Amino acid sequence: MKDYAAECASLETVPVSTSGDVVSMRQMVRILAQRGGLSLVHQTKLVTAASELGRNMLVYGGGGSVRAASVTDAGRPGVFVEFRDKGPGIADLGLALTDGWTSGNGMGLGLSGARRLVDEFDIESGPSGTTVRIVKWAK
Repeated sequence: MKDYAAECASLETVPVSTSGDVVSMRQMVRILAQRGGLSLVHQTKLVTAASELGRNMLVYGGGGSVRAASVTDAGRPGVFVEFRDKGPGIADLGLALTDGWTSGNGMGLGLSGARRLVDEFDIESGPSGTTVRIVKWAK
């Protein structure tokens, strides 16, 4: 994935350590999606993915931070969101991205579902934490 964070003049940042912070983060993403000209359907897809990734970051990574910004690529507007935690990491990324697999009591659609809802998805994970980057483009 292109390094959108490095190209952004300003990234909005929300620390996430409570469920209320996930709500605040979701609202920030929704506002950026509206400003970026995403249709209501694409706004909903982006906010749903962000909600799931933010909740996962809180539950499995102990919280972290979310950075987001409006971006453009070849004149096309979109929204970039990065989720970063300092948790134990994901032991088997391939398995974690498989539909139906869950490490908890969920439906097993978190990472794989979020990946399907956005246009670009990148994940890095190790013993010092997990970073997920997503982009949703206006169409």
